[in-house]
Amino acid sequence: VQLQASGGGLVQDGGSLRLSCVASGRTSNDAATAWFRQAPGKEREFVAGVRWSGGNTYYSDSVKGRFTISKVSAKNTVYLQMNNLKPEDTAVYYCTLRWGSTVHSSPQRYNYWGQGTQVTVSS
Repeated sequence: VQLQASGGGLVQDGGSLRLSCVASGRTSNDAATAWFRQAPGKEREFVAGVRWSGGNTYYSDSVKGRFTISKVSAKNTVYLQMNNLKPEDTAVYYCTLRWGSTVHSSPQRYNYWGQGTQVTVSS
């Protein structure tokens, strides 16, 4: 499996961005994809996740109500729509995939990682 993330950039406080993650080589719906982020000097943290089978979604408290994760199975693509962005959302965002349908908040539970895309929110 190879993950290709894109869509990051520089946006002002209150703005929006949409991240995309293409999961090439995903051969089963018994899988989950999550977005994590890591800001300078901080640990990598869970942002949102989705099950490929059923489409159940999960969010961290810090982004709930502002971010939306979705998937298009036919395109092997997961999206992260980020609205009302804040300076504290500034980080490198990574998409991940694990076999098994459970969405975990621990990065150690994910088998595959994309290269990361930078999101910068200016105040």
